[in-house]
Amino acid sequence: MNNRQKELLRILLVHEEGALHSKDLAEELGCSEKTVRNDLDRLEEYLLEIPSASLNRRPGLGMSLAIDEADRKDLLRRLFSSEPKTMEERLFEMAFQLLTSDKPITLQYWADRYYVAKAVIKKDIDTIANWLQRYDLEVVSKQRLGNTIQGTELKKRNALAHLSELIPSISSDKNLVLDLFLPYEISVVRKALQEMQHKFSISFTDGAFESLLVHALIMVKRTRQRSPVFVQASEMKLAAERQEYQFAGWFFEQLSSEFRLTFPEVERVYFSWHLMSSKRTEEGLAQVLQNDEETAGMVKALIRKMEKLTFFPFKADSILTNGLAVHMHSVINRIKFGFPITNPLLANIKRMYPYMFSMVILALEEIRVDFSIDIPEDEAAYIVLHFQASLERMEGKREAKKKALIVCHMGIGMSHLLEAKIEQQYSDIEILACIGKAEVADYLGLHQPDFIISTIPLEKITINHIVISPLFGQEDKKKLRQFVEELDRKGTNAREGALSPFLMEDLMFFDVEKEHRYEIVEMLARALFEKGYVMKEFIQSAVGRERSSATAIGGGIAIPHGDPTLIRTSAVAVGVLKNRLEWGSEQVSLVFMLAISKENQGDIRGLIGKIASLSESPLMVLALSGAKDYQDFLRLLDKNSES
Repeated sequence: MNNRQKELLRILLVHEEGALHSKDLAEELGCSEKTVRNDLDRLEEYLLEIPSASLNRRPGLGMSLAIDEADRKDLLRRLFSSEPKTMEERLFEMAFQLLTSDKPITLQYWADRYYVAKAVIKKDIDTIANWLQRYDLEVVSKQRLGNTIQGTELKKRNALAHLSELIPSISSDKNLVLDLFLPYEISVVRKALQEMQHKFSISFTDGAFESLLVHALIMVKRTRQRSPVFVQASEMKLAAERQEYQFAGWFFEQLSSEFRLTFPEVERVYFSWHLMSSKRTEEGLAQVLQNDEETAGMVKALIRKMEKLTFFPFKADSILTNGLAVHMHSVINRIKFGFPITNPLLANIKRMYPYMFSMVILALEEIRVDFSIDIPEDEAAYIVLHFQASLERMEGKREAKKKALIVCHMGIGMSHLLEAKIEQQYSDIEILACIGKAEVADYLGLHQPDFIISTIPLEKITINHIVISPLFGQEDKKKLRQFVEELDRKGTNAREGALSPFLMEDLMFFDVEKEHRYEIVEMLARALFEKGYVMKEFIQSAVGRERSSATAIGGGIAIPHGDPTLIRTSAVAVGVLKNRLEWGSEQVSLVFMLAISKENQGDIRGLIGKIASLSESPLMVLALSGAKDYQDFLRLLDKNSES
C-alpha cells in the first residue's frame, strides 16, 4: 500500500460509527473520488487475509469497515509502526499469517506491506515452505490467487506452536509466539491454567506450562476463526474416559466466560490430549503412574535393554527410574496424539555423548518392536540425558569408594578382623563381604566388586585380585596401597582411551568409494564378521542402527556400531574414504566401526573419547584421511597421542 491508501485505512479503522462518503474521503485525502474508489478496491484485496474484516460499500449510503476489535488494534499498531521489519520478523509474521488464513495471500500484498520486492517475498516463501515440511505441511501457490498452506488443522497448530524454531537466530528464553497474542488473552489463559493446576492438584514443569499456554492461545484463535481440529469418534470416546478430559472441561468453562466463546467438543478432546502429553513434575505425576501400566512397562523394558547393551546396573538407580517414568509418560502421549517436538540440543548431545546416544537408539529399536511405538531421535536425545546422568551419578559413587571382596581361609573371626583393619587403614575401600574360597564363583555371579583381597591364591579368576597375609602386616599394607594405585592408573588410561590396540591391519580399508553411508557400514560390519570378531547378526544390527540415526560426531568422523551382545572379540574396523561422503547432516572422511565386547566395556567410552578428540583436530583428521596404509595410520595416531 502507498501512503494515501494507508491513511484511508486508518480513517476507516478509527471511524467506528456511521458511514463515510467517498466525497468526504476525497477531500480529506486531497484526491478525486475515482482515486478513492480505486484505493478502496486495493484495500478490499489487502483485507482478504483478515477473516474478521469486511468493507461495506453501499451506493448512496457510504462505506464502513466491520472488523474484530483485536484485529482493529493490530492493524492500527502496524500502520503507526515507523520501524521497518527485519527479515526475521517478516518471516515470522508471514508464516503466522499463512498458518492462520483460510484464503490465499498474494506476493503483492506482502510486498506492499513490508516495502520489499516480490522476488524477496518469493524467497521468504521458499524458506517457510522448507521449514513447514517437518510438520508435513505444504505451501501451495495458486496462480492469480496467491499462496496458501495445505495440511490438516492439527499439523498447522503444531507448526504455529513451534513458530519460534523457524528463526533460530532470534530464539530466546521467551517464547516469541506469545508476542502474536494480546496481553489480555495471555493473562486470562495463564490464570486459568494456574487455577486448574491448583484445583485438581496437578503440577506441570515450567516448560510444559508455557507450551500449554501457547497451545491454548492458538486453540482460542482458531476457534474464533471456526477452524476446529478433526477427531475420530472412537478417539473422543477414549478421551472422555480420562481424568484430563475433566480438567479440560473446567478449563474451558473459565475461557468461555472470559472470552464469550463456545468451544466445540472436539476442542475439549484436543486440549485433553495436550494435558496428557505435557510433562509433569514427579509429585504431580505419581498418581497417574500408579495406573499407567504402559509407561511402567516401557521404562522397565528400556532399562533392562540398556543394562544388556552397556553392562551397567541402571536398575539400581531409583532416580533414573522415577525420572524416566515422568519423561516417558509425556513422550508416549506426544507420539500417540501427533505432537512432535524438535530438540535444539540434538546435535550437541550426539556429539558429546555418542556412545550413550547409540546405545539408546539400539534400545529403542527393541522398544519399537515390543511396544509398537517409534520414538524419533529428537525424543531419544532427551532420554540419553537421563541415562548419562545415571551413569555419572553411579560412577561418582563407585569412584568415591572402591568395592572389595575379602576371601579368607581362616574362618569368620579372622575375616572380620582383616576387614576392620583394611577399612580403618583405607577410607576409600568398602568391603562388600567376607567369604571362603568355595563361595567365590557363586558370589561373583551375583555381584561385581572392583577387586578381591585374598589370603590364598585364586585360580581361574579374571577379576583383579591381590594375595596378602591374614595378619595384614606393614608389608601387606604397602603391597595393597601399590595395588590400588596401579588399578587407578589403569582406570585413568582406560578413560583416556587407547585406540591403537583395537586396530587390526586386516580391518583397515583405504581409498573407500561408496555411494551411501549404509554401504560403508555394511562393508565394515561384514569384514568384522568374516574375520570372526562378531556374529553375523551384527551386520544387520549396525545397518539398522545407522538407519535410525546418523552416527557422525562432527569433524569429519563417524562411529557406526551394532549391538554389543553380538560381539565375540573386541576390534575397530576403519574406513578411510577417498572422498568426503554425506553422513546425515555432515560430511565424513573417516569411519571407525566399533565392536567392543563385554570384557572391554570399561574401555568403550575412553575409546570414543579418543576418537572425539580427533574430531576436534581438523589437521589430524586431514592427515589420517591421507594415510596410505596401516603403518602410516598408526604412526600418525601415535604422533597425535604424544602431542
